[in-house]
Amino acid sequence: MLDAAKPNRPDLPAEIARRRTFAIISHPDAGKTTLTEKFLLYGGAIQMAGQVRAKGEARRTRSDFMQMEKDRGISVSASAMSFDFEKYRFNLVDTPGHSDFSEDTYRTLTAVDAAIMVIDGAKGVESQTRKLFEVCRMRDLPILTFCNKMDRESRDTFEIIDEIQEMLAIHVTPASWPIGVGREFLGCYDMLNNRLELMDRADRNKVAESIRLEGLDDPKLADHVPAHLLDQLREEVEMARELLPEMDAGEVLAGQMTPIWFGSAINSFGVKELMDGIANYGPEPQPQSAEPRQIAPDETKVSGFVFKVQANMDAKHRDRVAFVRMASGHFRRGMKLTHVRTKKPMAISNPVMFLASDRELAEEAWAGDIIGIPNHGQLRIGDTLTEGEALRVTGIPSFAPELLQGVRAGDPMKAKHLEKALMQFAEEGAAKVFKPNIGSGFIVGVVGQLQFEVLASRIEQEYGLPVRFEASQFTSARWVSGPKAQLEKLVDANKQHIGYDNDGDPVFLTRLQWDIDRVERDYPELTLSATKELHGE
Repeated sequence: MLDAAKPNRPDLPAEIARRRTFAIISHPDAGKTTLTEKFLLYGGAIQMAGQVRAKGEARRTRSDFMQMEKDRGISVSASAMSFDFEKYRFNLVDTPGHSDFSEDTYRTLTAVDAAIMVIDGAKGVESQTRKLFEVCRMRDLPILTFCNKMDRESRDTFEIIDEIQEMLAIHVTPASWPIGVGREFLGCYDMLNNRLELMDRADRNKVAESIRLEGLDDPKLADHVPAHLLDQLREEVEMARELLPEMDAGEVLAGQMTPIWFGSAINSFGVKELMDGIANYGPEPQPQSAEPRQIAPDETKVSGFVFKVQANMDAKHRDRVAFVRMASGHFRRGMKLTHVRTKKPMAISNPVMFLASDRELAEEAWAGDIIGIPNHGQLRIGDTLTEGEALRVTGIPSFAPELLQGVRAGDPMKAKHLEKALMQFAEEGAAKVFKPNIGSGFIVGVVGQLQFEVLASRIEQEYGLPVRFEASQFTSARWVSGPKAQLEKLVDANKQHIGYDNDGDPVFLTRLQWDIDRVERDYPELTLSATKELHGE
C-alpha cells in the first residue's frame, strides 16, 4: 500500500492534464455499447472486441453485469471504466442505454467533463439523443459527435450536419468526411490531418490503414478511391470548407461547437480518430460547483463526491459500491477522509477502479478519476468526501417519478425483506420509495415502465423474493418544503395524501393536477417541487 501520510506528489498538474473523463450519450441502438467496447480494445483493456468468455458462462457483453441487462442486451446501469490511451488516462462513464433511465443518466453527466454524442447515420438526431443533449447543454458540457453505421445505407452528410445544427442549435465542424456510404463506404478523409483513412471490412478488429496525403489532389488518392467517389469527395469537401466553420478548440470547450467524425464502430473504423479527438479537444478535469466555494481540481487537498450507488455488483458477495468522482487532489489508498454529511472520518482501505464488471484495487487516484468505495450503506448519492473541509458538492438532482405503483411480496411474511430491498434501491437512486402516512405498504415511483420490470427482476435475483407491482391511486408526487407550522397544518388536513421518502422528507402524493393547484392556493408559503437536490445533508 502507498504511504497515505506522504505529501501530494509534485506531478499533480501533469496527472490532471492527461485525464479525460467523459460519457457516451445516444438513442438506444445507435451503437453506444459497440463503441464503448472498441474504446476498450484500442486502450488495450480487452483483447477481443465485443465479448469475453467468463468461466462456465456463455459469452456476454462486457459492460452489462446485471442479469436483466444480459437477458435483454440493454445497459440499464451506468458503469465506469478507466483505461490508458497513448499518454492519456480515459475515464469512460457509460450511461444507461434505455430511454426510461433519464435520472441515472443525468446524475452520470454530473460526474464527467465532456460527452460523446453517437448518432445513427440513417436516423440522425433521435428523441433520446435530443433529451440527453439538452442535459449536456444545461451543464455546459463540451460535446464531440460520432456518426455511426456509415457502412450501412445512410443519409446525405450535409443533411446530417444541417439537422444537428438546426435541432440542437450548435455549430458543427467536420473532423472527417465519409467516402461513399453503405456498400460503397471505403473510409474517410481526415480533414484535420490531411489523411486518407481506409476501412478493412475483412477484419473488424483491425486498425484502419492510414495514408498521408498532400491535399485532395494527391495522385495517391486515385490508387485507392474509384473515380466517381473521388470526384464526389473533392466536391463535397470543397463545399464543406466554404459553408461550415473550421475547428475552433475554444468553441468546442465552451460547448458552442461540436466536431463530427464519421465511421463504423462495429468495423473499428473511425474509433481511433475519435479517441484522438477526445485527447486533443476534450477538456481536462474541470472545477466542481460546491458550497460554500467551488473546488479546483489542482487543489492539493483531496475531495470527491458520490454520483451513483450500486448494490450487489458481485452475485457472490452482497456488496454495495459508491461510485465517487474525484474532484481534487491526489488520493492514496488508506487515506482517512471526512464524510461531510455525518462529519465522521472514513478510512478508504479498499477503493477499486473498474473495467466494466472487472475491478482492481486503486492504489491511487487523481482529480477526474472515478473510484468505487465498497461500504455497508454509509455512502449515499450526493455525499461529499474531503480531507476535513466542510464542502458540499451541488447540482446532483433527484426528480419526481412519472409513474407510481404499489408493491407486494408474494409471501406476506416477507414484508420486512421487501422493505430492506426497497430501501436499498431507493439509496441507489434506482427508484423512489414513499411510505404513505396511512397504511402499511409502500409506493414505488419510477421514470419509465421498464424500471418496474428491472426492480422486480433484481428483487427476485438478489433477495430471492418474488414481488408484484399493482396500480396505485396516486399518479404523481411532489416534495414539500416551507415553514414548519404550515407543513404540520398541511399534513393534519391531508393525511391520506402525505408520504415520506427514504430520507424522511415529506412528499405530497397526488391523484390529479387539481390536488397540486389546491395546495398551492391554500398553502402559499409551502413549495411543491418536482426536483430535490441530493447534497448529503
